Amino acid sequence: MPLTAPQLDRAIGAVLASAAGDALGSQYEFGPALDDAVTPVFGAGQFGHGVGEWTDDTSMAVPILDVLARGDRLEDAASREEIVGRWIGWAQTAKDVGAQTRAVLARIPQPFTEADVLAASRAEHERAGRSGGNGALMRTGPLALGYLDRPATELAAVAEAISKLTHWEQDSASACILWSAAIRHAILTGELDVRAQLSLLPAADAARWGGLIEEALMPGAHPRDFMPQNGWVVRAFQGALAAVVGASSLVDALERAVRGGADTDTVAAIAGALGGAVWGASGLPGEWVGVLHGWPGYSARDLRGQVEKVVSAGAL
Repeated sequence: MPLTAPQLDRAIGAVLASAAGDALGSQYEFGPALDDAVTPVFGAGQFGHGVGEWTDDTSMAVPILDVLARGDRLEDAASREEIVGRWIGWAQTAKDVGAQTRAVLARIPQPFTEADVLAASRAEHERAGRSGGNGALMRTGPLALGYLDRPATELAAVAEAISKLTHWEQDSASACILWSAAIRHAILTGELDVRAQLSLLPAADAARWGGLIEEALMPGAHPRDFMPQNGWVVRAFQGALAAVVGASSLVDALERAVRGGADTDTVAAIAGALGGAVWGASGLPGEWVGVLHGWPGYSARDLRGQVEKVVSAGAL
């Protein structure tokens, strides 16, 4: 049976709301936390992105979405190599590329195989001593779409594989597994339940992340609480979760994420992927959707069309 209308709305929401959060947070990036009385608005980004233009967060998710829309599988090394190749091409003219991602892409030889990509990712991790930035988590929105009719364990394996292409650290992989699986669960059921995804992690990781999740679920928790170091995948995860859990609507979730300050576009993009999967694309104002655009020349309509192709290819 195909997706129900609400499920399809939530599937589209996982991508559109992530792009909307990305674009909304762009002009506030690197800024202070904002008071609840402040209503974030679309504006020119810190790196020159236009009003309603998404940044690297969504641009890196688009190749993943496009591969799935074509009906290809992310389990295939050829698919992952294509995604990396498109990232490399995008990065040559992008207005902004995350430091960790840029460093890894610069290490990849031409031509390359996935083994070369993983070697570059690991080498950069070893050089820096860490690779737990939020740059892999920000691009998870489309991942679940290809696994709505498959076991969550398959999605977890793919989420880890895609994460390690640029972020070798296990924190990044664990965050991507949990977030992708929570998005899948929300699309299918309309429920927000990140705790239930802990079973996909090894026991030791599950115990650690269980504690981190509880911190974000504390009554009154706000993305501002996790602003320090929210370029780190753990704090970005917690900030985005606090934004969604404490919200009354999808717009509220995205605005809360932006009010958290610092890495606003990325935290809002992460929050948007899960929030969109909970409330659906119908929760976005039409004026927001109308201005959304970005690399590679896509509009919100293009993103919606690609999502519809994905779910049609893997209908339940």
